[in-house]
Amino acid sequence: MRRWWQDTLFKRLFLLIWGCLIVSHFVAFYVVTRLALPAPESASGTTAGRPPMPALGSLPPTPGVPTHGPTRPAPGAGPSAGPPSPVLPMGALLLDYGIRAVLIGVAAWFGARWLSAPVRRLVSASQALTHSLSHNQPVPQLDERQGTVEVREATRVFNTMAGRLGHEFRGRGLLMASISHDLRTPLTRMRMRLEALAPGPAAVKCIDDIREMNELIDNAMQVFRGAETDEPLQPTDVFALVQSVADDLVEQGRDVQVSGCSVVAPVQPVALRRAVSNLVGNALRYAGSAQVTVVTLDGLRVLVDDHGPGIPADQLQAVFEPFVRLETSRSRETGGSGLGLHIARDLLQRQGATLTLSNRPGGGLRAEIRLASA
Repeated sequence: MRRWWQDTLFKRLFLLIWGCLIVSHFVAFYVVTRLALPAPESASGTTAGRPPMPALGSLPPTPGVPTHGPTRPAPGAGPSAGPPSPVLPMGALLLDYGIRAVLIGVAAWFGARWLSAPVRRLVSASQALTHSLSHNQPVPQLDERQGTVEVREATRVFNTMAGRLGHEFRGRGLLMASISHDLRTPLTRMRMRLEALAPGPAAVKCIDDIREMNELIDNAMQVFRGAETDEPLQPTDVFALVQSVADDLVEQGRDVQVSGCSVVAPVQPVALRRAVSNLVGNALRYAGSAQVTVVTLDGLRVLVDDHGPGIPADQLQAVFEPFVRLETSRSRETGGSGLGLHIARDLLQRQGATLTLSNRPGGGLRAEIRLASA
């Protein structure tokens, strides 16, 4: 019995429906009886706006119909039989049901918004939770003192879940930082010792392996701690930024070509440079050359094309997941760590850009970056 006195969703819904039906019946009855029904006869036998009806005995006999004295009442009719119950005309019935339907509809609309308000707040908090976890920000907290018993219980569960997720994500970042530090120190010592030895094929290969391990650690740290290094948007010449990436690679003897026009847009320069470098590096690794184009058709876009083997159509989205590598189309010897595309997309999404992959009709892969134009 105590639960009946608490503010529950069941109690709110019950009172809403019950009150709506009661009020709608009273309002409809009042309107119909006052406006739609004909006025009742007065004591003098007259009605409002109508002439008095002649008495039954004063009516002249109908021609052609014989009369045989006073007419007997029909069986069952008599002093005990009351007046016939009034029947509402069709217009009054439509008005009655129309009023009820409108009142119930209005009450249901307000009631639905009233009852769904806690759900909308929970949805907004859930969306904010996703953004907070991905950007390493404090998780949102809902007020546990508002709403019904069910709403307060759901709010309490959400706050507990959000707190635990925030703690786990922070702990994961600290764990990766600790592992990275513990691995870098012995790897650096090994590389320095190998470089101090007499150069030989085995030593060179070991040094290359150590550098690859350091690169893998850098990429993993970028995945787990990329949100901590978010930079503000700055007006940047996108074509000049892409050209600088290509110039650095050309100096190393790589085949990279750049075309397009100069366009200034609000971007994160360091993050955009890292994303373009990853995409161009993938094209060079798998195709040996890359063609980068900056265009303003349908918005500002940066296209990175290659002539490599491409990616199967059913795997174009899977390659964005961390550590996913397609050995069937791109060999393991020339492959990277499986984090390049994931890091590039994450860096672009943080600044409102998108990254999509598609196979070119003439062969090869196209990575398309869509930026917010100025």
